[in-house]
Amino acid sequence: MVENELQGRWALILGASSGFGAAAARGLARAGMNIFGVHLDPRSRMARAEAVIKDIEAAGAKAVFFNTNAAAERKRARVLDRMETALADDPAGGVHFVLHSLAFGSLLPFIADDPEEAISESQMEMTLRVMAHTLVYWVQDMVRRDLLRRGSRVYALSSEGAERMAANYGAVSAAKAALESHMRQLTLELGPRGIAINCLRPGVTDTPALRAIPGHEAYMEEALRRNPHGRLTTPEDVARALVALASPEISWISGAVIPVDGGETVVG
Repeated sequence: MVENELQGRWALILGASSGFGAAAARGLARAGMNIFGVHLDPRSRMARAEAVIKDIEAAGAKAVFFNTNAAAERKRARVLDRMETALADDPAGGVHFVLHSLAFGSLLPFIADDPEEAISESQMEMTLRVMAHTLVYWVQDMVRRDLLRRGSRVYALSSEGAERMAANYGAVSAAKAALESHMRQLTLELGPRGIAINCLRPGVTDTPALRAIPGHEAYMEEALRRNPHGRLTTPEDVARALVALASPEISWISGAVIPVDGGETVVG
């Protein structure tokens, strides 16, 4: 019988209640991993986080979820304090797998005839902070607390928008480009510690984050036209890739931007 090398290890999912994060949490739990989940949901949307927790526990794994702002320094510290407590009696002690799947930003043009309709400095800075800079801050704090150890791996979700522009997508595009840049710098600095970090670039996927983008229907139609498989990427496609990449045997991939799109980006 082949030993399950993920059994009982811990994963941290930032953005765990919907879309890619929820699918990854479910997939990793089915593979034997316990899940720390961070999400930010009002009472009216708490049912979706509760459904993820229920599915994790049904898979026989532990679920420790935090409904809090992952981009706030003090709240990040509180989550990490509680994670340390939860891991205190764990033989492995650290977090094997981290997924950064935070999707919250401003979808406004840079230039508008009415200045009130253009993106503001605070909106631009918020978008970059949440969708890019938080990757650095979480990794910094986890390394300082010895929660990331040799063999740990970190994945952040980017998009084709890191290179291609679209109406009202400028701030998010900048955030995705910054996210990939942060990943490369962290690759350099985490390498000596034996910690791998990469970005995934899913194809166009029907998620709550996509539906928040004005004109998202056109993006979906274009993706269906371009994708060689004739369908959109699904959160489960990405989750299956992440489960495979979570294997302790896969340790020599770092600093990469990995497409998970069925070939969508190579077709013009």
